Amino acid sequence: MTTLLHYSGGERDLKSYPRLFCFYPYKGCRISRCSVYFLFYILTTKYSSMNHKQERVVIIIKPDGVKRGLTGEILRRLEQRGLKIVALRLFQPTRQQMDDHYPKDEKWIARLGEKTLNTYEKYGYDAQNELGTTEKLEIGKMVRGWLIDYMTSIPLVKAIIEGSHAVDAMRKLAGNTMPALAEMGTIRGDFSVDSAAIANREKRAVHNIIHVSETPEEAAHEIEHWFAPEEIFEYKRSDEE
Repeated sequence: MTTLLHYSGGERDLKSYPRLFCFYPYKGCRISRCSVYFLFYILTTKYSSMNHKQERVVIIIKPDGVKRGLTGEILRRLEQRGLKIVALRLFQPTRQQMDDHYPKDEKWIARLGEKTLNTYEKYGYDAQNELGTTEKLEIGKMVRGWLIDYMTSIPLVKAIIEGSHAVDAMRKLAGNTMPALAEMGTIRGDFSVDSAAIANREKRAVHNIIHVSETPEEAAHEIEHWFAPEEIFEYKRSDEE
């Protein structure tokens, strides 16, 4: 009788694993008696690395983060999490660079405007009176302009962070993009209480400390946009050796 080992990636015949890790005969082997040894084998071989996804993600520490001297604290937190810095630089972005950084797709811009309109409605503000329009696309263009103004106001810190599931890990560390909604223990939750409502009334971008790529695909685009190949380094952390 063939005994199968069930694990997150599917099923495997026990006979496909080295006998070294089984202290009982295969014939009539009971999975409950062998599972500990085979689990150890799985965790220390390629089967455990099927979902071990090494990624890179771009972070940009925004003006409020730089001005408040939070760069060191942010880098400390991500390194403490087990992520690795493979590129790091203080730089002054141009308006053209920031314009190319943010999507120019009208659907994306309209969604930005819709979020702003929803915020005005939620807090009882009159968008027509304060912005001169209720058109999503027009408002989105305004907000995009506020972002570019904000991100070019002073030098920023840009970095490429590498690690297992780096995009998700870094976004969890950063917290909700609206600091007022971010949980304590996250970067935004600990260091900012800004909100869309306040920012919209003051006609500026939300001060949320840090930009983090949303997806691996976006990260790849941002790496190409913000970094030259010679600025990116390969090395092993002590826990990788």
